[in-house]
Amino acid sequence: MVIIIAMTHSAWPLFDLRIRCRTVTLRPVKESDLSLLAAIQPDDYEHNPHAERLPGTDLRQHRQRLVHQDYWRALGTWSPSSWTLSLAVEYSGALVGVQSLEAENFMVLRTVDSGSWLIHAARGRGVGVAMRKAVLGLAFDHLDALAAVSAARRDNGASLGVSHSLGYTNNGVSLNNSGTGLVELQHMRLPVQQWRAAGHGSEIAVDGLTPCLAWFGR
Repeated sequence: MVIIIAMTHSAWPLFDLRIRCRTVTLRPVKESDLSLLAAIQPDDYEHNPHAERLPGTDLRQHRQRLVHQDYWRALGTWSPSSWTLSLAVEYSGALVGVQSLEAENFMVLRTVDSGSWLIHAARGRGVGVAMRKAVLGLAFDHLDALAAVSAARRDNGASLGVSHSLGYTNNGVSLNNSGTGLVELQHMRLPVQQWRAAGHGSEIAVDGLTPCLAWFGR
């Protein structure tokens, strides 16, 4: 007789979280994903330009190391008021990108930020909109966020297009040191009232959240 035991992650319940929107499923990145994510990350995904490169390593090795290090840093510094949730994006049975949701002083400010990357083959299919919509549904409809912000280079039409399609409005411009020169960042903001008026939440299903609520200060 074979006994099947359903495995859960009682010490880190976030690993059981699932968010679905349309044909896209988001679930927390795990350590076993890191090698693949490091290999498929697109060249246009910008890491922290101030991160030091280890002596004797090339740019590819540097970028792959940062995928691992950013993951460990997010888990190791998590608190209910300051957190970064990195979610693996699954589409058509494959891992195609990462969508993050993060907050600082969340229990007071109730504001979330987001970031993402997507492999070239999955672009232009509505995946980018669905993955952003999924984390906004988590934030607004389940974590009681009051606003979401985002920022992208002014020449990043794809990211800005996703934000505009979901109702974000422009919220100022700043200069950022990209590592190869100054670039302009377009800042955007989406209040919860705008999100709810658009009715986007009806497309999103969230499973496994209840054991995680304390992790978000709920």
